[in-house]
Amino acid sequence: MWAQMWQKQVELGCIPYYMFVVRDTGAQHYFGVSLVKAHEIFQQAIQKVSGLARTVRGPSMSATPGKVQVDGVAEINGTKVIVLRMLQGRNPEWVNRPFFAKYDENAIWLDDLKPAFEDKFFFEDELKQIKEQKMKAMNS
Repeated sequence: MWAQMWQKQVELGCIPYYMFVVRDTGAQHYFGVSLVKAHEIFQQAIQKVSGLARTVRGPSMSATPGKVQVDGVAEINGTKVIVLRMLQGRNPEWVNRPFFAKYDENAIWLDDLKPAFEDKFFFEDELKQIKEQKMKAMNS
C-alpha cells in the first residue's frame, strides 16, 4: 500500500517526503504500530519503488526534541539496538546525528525508548534547558 501510494504521488507530481508514525495522542492506541514494525513496513515498501519515490524518509516521528527517523535495527558489540537519526532538531547541531536505543519491539514512540549505551539520549540535557528558557520567556 505504501509503495503504491508513493508511486501514485510521483505520477501526480508530488514528491514523497515523510512516512510518519502515529503521534502520541489518543488515536495512537488505535492506529499505533511498534517502531520496529513500522521500520519493517517502510523497508518492504521502499524496496518496491525507485527514483523519486525513494525520496521519502521514514518511519519518522515529530517528537519534542525534533523529527526522529528510525533507521533500523542493528547489533553493536552483541547488543541489539534501534538505530535512530535526528532529521530536524530544536538545536540545528543535532541534525543528522545518529543515536541508539535499547531494542524494544513494543515501543511505539520516542518516549518509550531507553538509551542503549548511556544514561540519557544526547539531546536530553540541552532540551531541558531549551524548555526552561521558553518557560521563563513566557512568564516574563
